[in-house]
Amino acid sequence: MTNGDTESMLFQLDEDALTADEKEDLAAAEPEAEPVSYTGTDFDVEGLVRRLKRGDIVIPTFGHGDESLEVAGFQRGFVWRRPQMDRFIESLLMGYPIPGIMLVQQVDRRYLVLDGQQRLRTLGAFYSGVHAGKVFALDNVAEEFKGLTYETLLPEQRRQLDNTFIQATIVKTDGTSESLEAIYQVFERLNSGGTQLTPHEIRIALYPGPLVDFLESLNKEANWRTLYGARSLRLRDQELILRIIALYYNSANYFRPQKKFLNEFLGKHRSLEGIDRNKVGALFLESSKLLVQGPGKSALRFQSSQVNAALAEALYVGLMRRIDQGSPPSAEQVERAVEQFRGHRETAVTISGSTATEEYLRRRLELSTQIFSEV
Repeated sequence: MTNGDTESMLFQLDEDALTADEKEDLAAAEPEAEPVSYTGTDFDVEGLVRRLKRGDIVIPTFGHGDESLEVAGFQRGFVWRRPQMDRFIESLLMGYPIPGIMLVQQVDRRYLVLDGQQRLRTLGAFYSGVHAGKVFALDNVAEEFKGLTYETLLPEQRRQLDNTFIQATIVKTDGTSESLEAIYQVFERLNSGGTQLTPHEIRIALYPGPLVDFLESLNKEANWRTLYGARSLRLRDQELILRIIALYYNSANYFRPQKKFLNEFLGKHRSLEGIDRNKVGALFLESSKLLVQGPGKSALRFQSSQVNAALAEALYVGLMRRIDQGSPPSAEQVERAVEQFRGHRETAVTISGSTATEEYLRRRLELSTQIFSEV
């Protein structure tokens, strides 16, 4: 394994792990609990694969608005590696117990995968015989199963696989915000072990549509990418843009837990209602350009090589407000303002530790706004 491979693997593991802020956000109690309606049933493996093929069970496209789905985009991209896939199939062939799946039954009677994407995709790939453009032959398994594909399974092995039952919990939704909030709360409580979803990965599943697509379009912009760095596999870069826009529009009404504040903002403006896309997009892009031309990518980092989200949101909101006042400042003025903000005695306190508190958030936004208004 080369050094580059090792670094890539470490980066992947770091991306997979939840940050301290994300763990705190997930653990934060909801202000009120929502009731949910659900049932339980068992599906045989062959039946699950058949339903996947004909579209009766849907693994939504992550983060994009399919208006025919009440809960679209719940899952991020496929993240299991081949050893995990092989050992899952081996477990089924060995008759070992496996975790159940969770589905959402919507009005048109289709099932959307709420939990179990990797297992179902693995089954689909194994039955089709292809994964990532290559023949799906078992490798990371016991000797008796090595090299086997679905087509080359012995008759008794195929029967064992086809006729294994997987338990499914089916949650029903009518598409209302109340039922979607209930699903969010259910999923949070089940979101443990393996590669946990982040609050944002759950969030954009609940409210897909034009605003999420707008966030992703900003996430691709060259200057933002220069500042942030490599794309986040866990969509932390996209979430940071949502934080910036939500605080630019509604910082006066910010509340904890942060996940609830962002959920409500995204839900309220799901189709860009009340959002001037052209204006806020231009402000974001101009701010990104000035930050690149001025302080550069170090502007969003504080005592670390990683982007500091609290620092980034404060700088962006303050600079966007400044630009909105009239003519934008020069790159040199922006660099001086960033240095002044980073060096202020209150900055380290408000961008470290529990950065999502109302007091710290409002103070760092006030301080950034003040400094940028004076350059």
